[in-house]
Amino acid sequence: MPRTYNNLYPEIYSLKNLILAWKKARKGKTKKDYIIEFEDNIAFNLKILYEELKNKTYEPRPLKTFILRDPKTRKISKSDFRDRVVHHALVNVIEPIFEKAFIYDSCANRKGKGNLFAIRRFYEFVRKVSRNGKTKGWFTNNQIKGYCLKADIKHYFQEVNHEILLEVIRRKIKDEKVIWLIKLILRERERETDPPPIKNFGMPLGNLTSQFFANIYLNELDYFVKHILKAKYYLRYVDDFVILYSEKRQLKSWKEQINEFLRSKLKLELHKDKSRIISLSKGIDFVGFRNTYYFRLLRKRNIRKMRTKIKKFSNSKISSNKMAEIFQGWNAYAKWGNTLNLRLKIYSEIINNLNKK
Repeated sequence: MPRTYNNLYPEIYSLKNLILAWKKARKGKTKKDYIIEFEDNIAFNLKILYEELKNKTYEPRPLKTFILRDPKTRKISKSDFRDRVVHHALVNVIEPIFEKAFIYDSCANRKGKGNLFAIRRFYEFVRKVSRNGKTKGWFTNNQIKGYCLKADIKHYFQEVNHEILLEVIRRKIKDEKVIWLIKLILRERERETDPPPIKNFGMPLGNLTSQFFANIYLNELDYFVKHILKAKYYLRYVDDFVILYSEKRQLKSWKEQINEFLRSKLKLELHKDKSRIISLSKGIDFVGFRNTYYFRLLRKRNIRKMRTKIKKFSNSKISSNKMAEIFQGWNAYAKWGNTLNLRLKIYSEIINNLNKK
């Protein structure tokens, strides 16, 4: 019998945990007005959260929603800062419980399992699957053999079923007060009005809890692929995943079985246009890079976004300090591809605009 956990709720609302949660929620955002306001009376605000959680009178505030185009349009919903503190408090306590059950190759929103980990694992898989793939790399004699099922789950965050998610969580968490808090957080999205959400479905993009619950929900898929289908070279990054194999026919069979599992067990389905079986020789789009035969290239939309930021900087809509911060983050990510000339060019564009000011 798998271990279950009870009496966790006091750990969540303890002042020690709330202080830790506040520190995590403010990380990298200390100059934001809403954080400065919250911290003007930090002891009082944390004590209020403590009392509300302890007495179960806590109620999340309405989500703040904005539209992000990068280039596809996405609605991002963020919780009030005090609610983000609660999210961190919850995850602090229950994440270690679920982390033990996650497969090794479930990436994103896990310590040490970000983009770089996913890219490295992908190339490891390519080398192992390619029949010509020796230790020198994933190509030999200008050839690469093998295929990749590159799949995307359709409208994932909008269509997560709350009842299924809670059923999965309850296998480990038996404390009904913790379940009460999780239900409150899941119902935050029901306050949205444009468009009105479907009750008991979906999670807002932008919340820590949404990212964490995504891994719990899709851990069901991970186990199906790894332990039922026995697919060895499987790698998931949130709602995108790849399976590598030497034979196209096997990947086609797995794709059909996965789609049936998603429909019957998780009330989801694969995106028809974005779920394809591709020859490894053609290159695969994964975690922000176009992984081609010889090179790892940054996606064009990523470059466009950076140049849009530079344009805003030239029009004084972004400060010099903010632009430096943006470039530092972009450069740290872009350097994992074959992008030296591109990064130097982007840097020069920023310097030229700075000199004009």
